[in-house]
Amino acid sequence: MVLKRGGRFSKSKRRKFSAEFKAKVALEALTGELTLAELASKYDVHPTMIAGWKRQAKEGMVASFSGKAVNVQKDAAAEIRELHAKISQLTVEKDFLERALAKR
Repeated sequence: MVLKRGGRFSKSKRRKFSAEFKAKVALEALTGELTLAELASKYDVHPTMIAGWKRQAKEGMVASFSGKAVNVQKDAAAEIRELHAKISQLTVEKDFLERALAKR
């Protein structure tokens, strides 16, 4: 919360950045022409955020060249299928228990 004049509190909203903006800033950080502090001032973003985006960009590049990005997508799809199966199983169990308790 941010203290405003007159002693009133107001919630500060979190800013959301698009993927394109993050990529642009991260790419500029990777070039090394400007420091993180200079980039932070230029784009009005905290240097820690830029460092995180830069790290994510590096990891993403490594994954794309090693084929890990495709495996991550396959793993995510498999996990979604497993979660859907678990939801179905739990729904059946819940319905069974509701019917059993209703008969009492």
